[in-house]
Amino acid sequence: MTNDLTIAKALNQALRTAMEEDSKVLLFGEDIGKLGGVFRVTDELHKDFGDHRVLDSPLAESGIVGTAIGLAMRGYRPVLEIQFDGFVFPAFDQIISQLAKVHRRTNGSVKLPITIRIPYGGGIGAVEHHSESPETFFTHIPGLRVLTPSDPQSAYSCLLSAIRSNDPVIFFEPKRRYWDKGFVDRTESPVDPWRARIVRTGSDVTVVAYGPMVKTALQAANASEYSLEVIDLQSLSPLDDRSIADSVERTGRLVIVHEAPGNLGLGAEIAARIGKSCFYTLEAPIERVTGYDIPYPPSKLEEHYLPDHDRILVAVDSAMEA
Repeated sequence: MTNDLTIAKALNQALRTAMEEDSKVLLFGEDIGKLGGVFRVTDELHKDFGDHRVLDSPLAESGIVGTAIGLAMRGYRPVLEIQFDGFVFPAFDQIISQLAKVHRRTNGSVKLPITIRIPYGGGIGAVEHHSESPETFFTHIPGLRVLTPSDPQSAYSCLLSAIRSNDPVIFFEPKRRYWDKGFVDRTESPVDPWRARIVRTGSDVTVVAYGPMVKTALQAANASEYSLEVIDLQSLSPLDDRSIADSVERTGRLVIVHEAPGNLGLGAEIAARIGKSCFYTLEAPIERVTGYDIPYPPSKLEEHYLPDHDRILVAVDSAMEA
């Protein structure tokens, strides 16, 4: 079956497919039942699968994750929704101290196939604690996989792969892209979520982005006088640096883009890896375009904070003129 879906609807369809495939897949989180979630990603699932598989939780993120760990130990595949990015921090101890460590702590005998869905990023004019970019915290932790889609097809394929994985997956959903629409092929899984994908070919500069910034990078590529190759990371951990390096060996230049602050961000790790592996082919210093190193600003200022295609173009020009 093929059709055009929004990212939110593609995620909904991935959840439905996973629940139809495996009766051990359970959904729970705040207001995900009859309401269908604040972004309606779980819309209609409570009606079709019942309150024994789509459960509204208390407003207690630590309890949500702790309950999921217990369920996973009993053979279930919980899919959790943390309602907004800034709400994940009360669950941080459960995620870092328990979820990420149990598999190795038990010498591989206990698996925790848990997917934690987190809407993240800015661009919707939300109040405090409702717009954050906390992905680097989780990419730093061994034992967790971290995925983030950028369009409806990758949303569908990546979420299905996350739920099917026997490892815990932190699944970041770019909330300002929920309503972006695109083609989705649901007859197979044409997107390998663990590999970066080239979403636009080019010859002058490699631009690496993920999640909400992929669309912005593509806008920059359309506006640039240079030929930009745009790469969507998809998997933030493990990081597919080989695909990035292959591209940089062709272009000789690299610009890295993400919403999160630049200090110790994922872009710094990518720059370190590519700076080493492509030392003899880089023709210019690696450029980073990121959020600023400040607490996430009030909604009326977020457009000044978020990287836009103009900032990307400035970085591209700098790389080309070096």
